[in-house]
Amino acid sequence: MNKKTPPAPHTRSGAPGSRPKAKPPAKPRANKGPQGGATSDARPSDGTPEGDRIAKVLSRAGVASRREAERMIAEGRVVVNGDTIDSPALNVTEQDRIIVDGKPLPAAEAPRLWLYHKPAGLVTTNSDEKGRKTVFDALPEDLPRVMTVGRLDLNSEGLLLLTNDGGIKRQLELPSTGWLRRYRVRINGRPQDHEFEPLRKGLVIDGERFQPMTVSLDRQQGANAWLTIGLREGKNREIRRAIEEIGYPVNRLLRVSYGPFQLGTLKEGEVEELRAKVVRDQLGLAAPEGDGEAQKKPQRSNRPTRNSARTDAPKGPGKPGGSKPGGAAAGGPRGAAPPRQGGPRGPRPGSGPSGGAKGPRSGKKPQG
Repeated sequence: MNKKTPPAPHTRSGAPGSRPKAKPPAKPRANKGPQGGATSDARPSDGTPEGDRIAKVLSRAGVASRREAERMIAEGRVVVNGDTIDSPALNVTEQDRIIVDGKPLPAAEAPRLWLYHKPAGLVTTNSDEKGRKTVFDALPEDLPRVMTVGRLDLNSEGLLLLTNDGGIKRQLELPSTGWLRRYRVRINGRPQDHEFEPLRKGLVIDGERFQPMTVSLDRQQGANAWLTIGLREGKNREIRRAIEEIGYPVNRLLRVSYGPFQLGTLKEGEVEELRAKVVRDQLGLAAPEGDGEAQKKPQRSNRPTRNSARTDAPKGPGKPGGSKPGGAAAGGPRGAAPPRQGGPRGPRPGSGPSGGAKGPRSGKKPQG
């Protein structure tokens, strides 16, 4: 018996050694039992179900931009599964029931994109505290709820993109997207080309760094000069501030393109929807799965989109309020540059009007 006792303690010492190995599997099982425990592993910070943030879902459904959706949530206007929420720190899935302002959240539409020729004198905001007229006051009544991609200031005009999809809005606005935005700019004075070197190298104004711009001095017209300027970011009044920094006031500013999307011959105040296929090709979106959406979207456009290889910048200034600024664009395309640009699927630096279209690059003068 005494000889068996040493082995017995020896086996007991081995048994405790095996028990700790058996316990770790038991603990995960205990955590995996309730579904909430499983999701807490995926979202340890808030323990919410897997899915997308509520503000993102609202944005993609066309209810509001993410920032506006967060404001709506803080105001108690959003109900999820019967509970009013007050924080956007919530993930939801397709199984959750969402109500906004007393109405069920509509199913998300396929992403859509419109071109809008913004006139001067409109504010690019949903509501203005000073009571000024906004771009949304001027849009056609039959247009669904849309959001602007970026903005143009009160006195600026030209191409403004509109979308029903918050994800597209965010994608196109990010500086990392690197899409070139081109402008026709009229300044007062008789500048020399070398005076624009600070803009081409990048300026620092009031401690704020402006990225290098492409600047071409197109022509002198009386007391004014016309420029073509390209930039890849959208800071507030960036071009006006940069030009004023070198001593010239801007008295007209017209955006003629945003990435591959062109103002073309779109008349002032006019809106045109791009074909679904153009939007998918340029943004790298997946085609709808067997629901006929690809056939529906062209029918919902305000006007057929005309795609052309030509993306010339405007030749001349035109007359304010009369014929279109940039008369040379009158024969050019409206909408997106054709897929032969190299077939970019999704935004990337260098795509768009400066990437592969036949029109002049930002560094060249348009034909006079």
